[in-house]
Amino acid sequence: MYKPKVNDYVIWHTTPRDLGGWVYFVDDAYITIEIGVKCKDDENIKHCSLHEKTHCLVICYPENWKELEYVKTRASKYSDECYNEIPERY
Repeated sequence: MYKPKVNDYVIWHTTPRDLGGWVYFVDDAYITIEIGVKCKDDENIKHCSLHEKTHCLVICYPENWKELEYVKTRASKYSDECYNEIPERY
């Protein structure tokens, strides 16, 4: 069975539709999958300069890992690879 790792791109075959994204955090209790990223505006960055983007994450528990399909791995969360470069089949 596939064991998720940070920076893997996965497709979670779930209902009502499949979700695709980067594995952002891994723990024995759950993983998070980043399904979207949005740049913050200047006002939001001013109030919280730690992060320049808003990340949308979903939680996937170990009992659901059998529903994950591994697609590829990126070098790091800071790499230039983005959602525009996701395989066409998704």
